[in-house]
Amino acid sequence: MSYQTVPFDQYIEAHRERFLAEFGQFIAQPSVAADGRGIPEMAALVAERLRAVGAEVTVFPTPGSPVVYAEIGPADAARTLLIYNHYDVQPEDPLDLWQTPPFEMVIRDGIIYGRGTSDDKGELLSRIQAVEAWLATQGDLPVRIKWVVEGEEETGSNHLETWADAHRDLLAADGILWEGGSYDEAGRPIFGLGGKGLAYFELRCQGPSHDLHSSVAPMVVNPAWRLVWALSTLKAPDDSIILDDYLQHVRPLTDEEWARIDAVPLEFDAMRERWGLEQWLNGMSDHEARRRYLGAPTITLCGFHSGYGGAGSKTVLPAAASAKLDFRLVDGLTVELARRLLREHLDRRGFADIEIIDLGGEEFAASPPGSLVERAAVAASEQTWGKTPVIFPWYAGSGPVYPLSAKQGIPVIFAGATWHPNARAHSPNENILLKDYFASMRFTAAFLAYFAALEA
Repeated sequence: MSYQTVPFDQYIEAHRERFLAEFGQFIAQPSVAADGRGIPEMAALVAERLRAVGAEVTVFPTPGSPVVYAEIGPADAARTLLIYNHYDVQPEDPLDLWQTPPFEMVIRDGIIYGRGTSDDKGELLSRIQAVEAWLATQGDLPVRIKWVVEGEEETGSNHLETWADAHRDLLAADGILWEGGSYDEAGRPIFGLGGKGLAYFELRCQGPSHDLHSSVAPMVVNPAWRLVWALSTLKAPDDSIILDDYLQHVRPLTDEEWARIDAVPLEFDAMRERWGLEQWLNGMSDHEARRRYLGAPTITLCGFHSGYGGAGSKTVLPAAASAKLDFRLVDGLTVELARRLLREHLDRRGFADIEIIDLGGEEFAASPPGSLVERAAVAASEQTWGKTPVIFPWYAGSGPVYPLSAKQGIPVIFAGATWHPNARAHSPNENILLKDYFASMRFTAAFLAYFAALEA
């Protein structure tokens, strides 16, 4: 492996303050996919930073957020690496729970705070800065890098698959380095080979034309009650899924797959303490919790809105009700199948009046173990932190892995260390540890070296 760590480390230390200032610029630029706020400006900022390291950059418009595509490294390199990141972030609500402004980088006690620090601007920018440091201290990159940076990951990557299908010729690669590396409460790096799928829906039920006095309840349909009754048909009181025919499509896992899941160490006591829990759902054991966490599909009621929710009382019969649902999909379930089964299930029970709004989705996708990108990530982890990572067969969360990896036949690894157990991604006071931000650069450099050097 031809990677000289000393000059690389010296370079990132010498440019430490500039690198942090650039990170501050990224955080200061809002890029909220949910409402489109600051998206074009953030795409332009990413493109500008990639061009600064010498990449050939194209910003592709889509019906939603632009896709920033870049290539850098020798055109005749023996191997090509595709890197995936995203520049969009979650909404900053609720604002009153932030200790510092969400779109301002604040460093306190070795922790960098701000929306997007861990998910995913910190990882994105630290990887770009690692490429800069490599070029300045090592010479040419050892591989050709193709970078896909999208701006709709937080809302389901609704236009990425169409873009990927239209640009298959650009995406040919020997492996994909994905976003999302983390470590657990015991300090073990956590890498993954894919993720569950996701189908996200909003259910809407309309009643009268406007909120009415609640005294008319005996003779006017209440959409809140109708939606509650409809939702109650999807899961039983023991939390089991009873959506018609949903579970029969789940592909049974093999003994080997269950063994890989059982081998994943989770810090159960620390997780319960951090989340304020005394036990798992239905009092299940840690062993069963791990199996359900990684192996079971879900239907989650993410939010419900109807009528009055303010202080005190207001006696109204609501005009409308809505609920947001996410379905985490394991192998055998698809977005289209979940949509169809939900519609048929509601219609069969007399809820044809409840509208289903499709808010996007992603298919299940996972790479088989033992790929070049996985082995390179393991070796880079051992060099960077002196630790062999825990490899999840797939994450319980979701991402647009299918259109870039499974559909293209390219193996993937989620790897890095920008998420620590209290990173609070998607929550107020999102953060990344200062040491992890710079460790991400060292990991990236080691990964590039191993990806180029290891036997296929």
